[in-house]
Amino acid sequence: MSRTILHVDMDAFYASVEQLDRPEHRGRPVVVGADPKEGRGRGVVAACSYEARTFGIRSALPISQAWRLCPGAVYLRPRPRRYAEVSEAVFRILGRYTDRLEPLSIDEAFLDVTGSDRLFGGPAAIGQAIKEAVRRELGLVASVGAADSKFVAKVASDLEKPDGFVVVPPGRAAAFLAPLPIRRLWGVGPRTAERLSRVGLRTIGEVAALRPGDLEGLLGEAGEHLWRLARGEDDRPVEGGAEAKSLGAETTFEEDVFDPEEVRRTLLELADRVAWRLRRRGLRAGGLTLKLRGADFVTHTRAAVLPLPTDLGEELFRGAVALLDRVPWRSKPVRLVGVTATRLTAEGAGAGQLDLFAAPGGGRQRELARALDALGERFGAGTVTRAALVGDRPAKG
Repeated sequence: MSRTILHVDMDAFYASVEQLDRPEHRGRPVVVGADPKEGRGRGVVAACSYEARTFGIRSALPISQAWRLCPGAVYLRPRPRRYAEVSEAVFRILGRYTDRLEPLSIDEAFLDVTGSDRLFGGPAAIGQAIKEAVRRELGLVASVGAADSKFVAKVASDLEKPDGFVVVPPGRAAAFLAPLPIRRLWGVGPRTAERLSRVGLRTIGEVAALRPGDLEGLLGEAGEHLWRLARGEDDRPVEGGAEAKSLGAETTFEEDVFDPEEVRRTLLELADRVAWRLRRRGLRAGGLTLKLRGADFVTHTRAAVLPLPTDLGEELFRGAVALLDRVPWRSKPVRLVGVTATRLTAEGAGAGQLDLFAAPGGGRQRELARALDALGERFGAGTVTRAALVGDRPAKG
């Protein structure tokens, strides 16, 4: 039985949310990321509108370079809580059409709608209904690709962005892929593309025309996988209900930081941010990873298992500081720090080892956290913050 897989991808998601909330920026180049400081800023572009992309700006570009390409763009700092809020609304719309839904990130997902045609029609009808609902209810634009496999659906959704909608009929995957450049194949980066180009392979169709073992001599075990993708062969299922394996946040400092207290204060802010995301999703972290990058771009990571699963910023911060003490960074400039919650479990799942002296459910700390969450939801993020975080704060990218 042929499957029907959709890949839904929100167009320029962060920048589109900013233009939605600030109509005066619609139609203008919008860059979400670090403060460019008139070309002297540090950090990178988190996202940008399609108007900004016409200037050569793209995600992960150094913010200083983005400023040089388009100093007249609107530069905005990221608002993670707002993006998460809109993302949840998007996924609620997607969930109307199937329970076999696999999130890939905050703004894209696979849907297996094979059994949904009796209720909603074929792939074209379902894809169009999703696009219209996202536009009507949220004021945003999504691109959709439909095919009988995840790989082909993802390629299709990206082909006519923004506001794209491409349906690849069953049995037409190989013909659809054939004229496309080999960089469209999952797993083919610049180096692999260069190696394939040296032997005369420039399109997906040329890869598909090879014999099964021809690529293995050139690329090893990955060769057969790429050959099958080139032929449109991808039987991976949509992993419905998959939970996030980790949640994290990181900061790139505007200037290299030597002060240990500044680093600790930033870790506290990051721990609070990650804890808020955990509570919003009903998750707790059983593990923690610390990331620290020096001015020399050498990155150190340290990880640990927490004594008890938690969704509280104080406990994540305590664990992060303990990991920080294991990193040889004293007296060296710090460029970036990050905190990631791991070993995630649903709140209330599993008994685990209880703390004899802890109040059930986290006691007053959890009550306070939830009260602050409610204030943030009603009046906006940052309405109430810790005294330790008041004052000049390092800019983030």
